[in-house]
Formats: sequence, structure tokens, C-alpha cells
Amino acid sequence: MTADLLQMPSLLLFLTLAVYALAVLIRGRTGHILCNPVLISTVVLIAYLKLFNIDYAVYQDAAQYIEFWLKPAVVVLAVPLYQNWQKIRSQWMPILLSQLAGSVTGIVTGMYFAKWLGAEREVVLSLASKSVTNPVAIEITESIGGIPPITAATVIIAGLVGQLAGYKMLKSGTVTMPSSIGMSLGTASHAMGIAVSFERSRRMAAYASLGLVLNGVLTAVLMPLLLPVLGI
Repeated sequence: MTADLLQMPSLLLFLTLAVYALAVLIRGRTGHILCNPVLISTVVLIAYLKLFNIDYAVYQDAAQYIEFWLKPAVVVLAVPLYQNWQKIRSQWMPILLSQLAGSVTGIVTGMYFAKWLGAEREVVLSLASKSVTNPVAIEITESIGGIPPITAATVIIAGLVGQLAGYKMLKSGTVTMPSSIGMSLGTASHAMGIAVSFERSRRMAAYASLGLVLNGVLTAVLMPLLLPVLGI
């Protein structure tokens, strides 16, 4: 009876929302880089599922309600993009060139690092789209013969790294323009990069949203062309 109670969809859904809300509160109080709501929630929920031996499929039945509302919520990202459209349109050439460089860098670094460490070809291919938002990354991986679960994990890791340290790394260097920081975060860390940009300004979030979209499109287009050239 207790086991059935612990894995009730309503309880799992409440736990997910409660843990995330608590993590946001902790981050607001401490401001510590490691007090990231996504990181804390992920660790706590994995520990809960492992501790009570709850299958992920059971948790997914509860989490589907959050996933359902996340999809239409993405439309909100179009608002700052629309508000800054005139400025973005006037910068189309540097935006396109920077996105090409960012997309190629994201593809090459992931694959060659894995290859250097001796990973099998399927694993190497799975890291090619690590900086692309998850739904697009999974489709790209399946089309080139990679392993989707590995891709999903690396996408989350890339997002967390960007959310935890991306902004501070850029600000500590020579990158100071909100547009450049936003594009970099959106290109390298997809939705999590947008989230950290939203905390700073709508303009930064607009460029981060643009970075996410363009990187997804360019990676999907460039991947089949780059693989023969890279010899992987």
C-alpha cells in the first residue's frame, strides 16, 4: 500500500513542482552557482525514484502533464524575439556568420572529443547534436545512426553547464554585449541558455531564442555535409 502511494501520479507531479519551487527559493536566497533549480530537481528526483525503486515509466506518466504545457509555453519565446526584430534584422550578416561558426564548433568538438577518448562510432555520432534543443537533437541522432538516450543526456549536460557557468564565463572575458551573450547561450545551451538570459533582460533572451532556432536548423542541414568531410 505504501509503495503504491509513493508512486501515485498526483504525488509524483506534486513532488516535481514542489522540489523545483524549493530549488528556486534556495537559489534566490543563496545565489550560489551550484544552487541551480534544474540541477537540484534532477538530483532529488533521481534519488527519490532510486530510493523507492520506482520505474521511470511510472514517473513519465505523471510528468507528461508538465511536458504537455511546456510545448505551448515555448511560444512565449517569440515575444522578445518580435520586440527586437528590427534590431535583429539589421544584424543578419554577423548573426548568420556567428551561427555558422557556433554550429560547426558544437558539432566538431563533441564528436572529436569522444573520438579522442576512444568512444565507438555510434557514441561519437550521438554527441554531434549536444548543443541542439532535445527534440531536434534526437531526430538528428536517429537520422545519422547515433544513440538517442546518449544524445538526450549530453543535451541536458550541455544545457546545465551553460546555465551554471556560461554567463559568468562570457562576462569575465571580452564578451559584454547582451546580444552576443544571448546568442552564445542560446547556441551552446539551447533552452537552458534562454532561461538564464531571461533572468538578465528581454533583449538577451530574444537573441538566445534566435540562437537556439538557428543552431537547430543549421546543425540539421550541416550534419550530413560535415560527416564525410570529418571522416567519422
